Amino acid sequence: MPITGECFCGSIKYQLEGSLKDARSCHCSRCRKAFSSQASSYALVDAAGFCWLQGADLLTSYQSQPDFGLQFCSRCGSTLCGTYKGEVHGVMLGCIDGDPDIDIGYHLFVGSKARWEKLPTGITAYENGLP
Repeated sequence: MPITGECFCGSIKYQLEGSLKDARSCHCSRCRKAFSSQASSYALVDAAGFCWLQGADLLTSYQSQPDFGLQFCSRCGSTLCGTYKGEVHGVMLGCIDGDPDIDIGYHLFVGSKARWEKLPTGITAYENGLP
């Protein structure tokens, strides 16, 4: 079964053949700002299995650092995916339709999480990214 996702307003839709991999949540200040949340929830994808079904002309891209960026809906602002060297690298779990059938494997940059965020116990967490 393909995995599908869309933005908040439904103008942009995508499909992924294959599975999601390496799900993580990042708590750094940059992700909090980019996703207007306490953290990001992101999983890697195989770019060859990813395609835009609708609304690709409505995508806006932002290069956050050399070779890395984000793509989001120019109408509603939903961040849909991350890119690496111009190809889709991963998707935001919140935009997936239905149950993404993946668990967050680890939490990154918890040393710089927002003071008001309370992390659950028993999670795999890294203070400053992957070891």
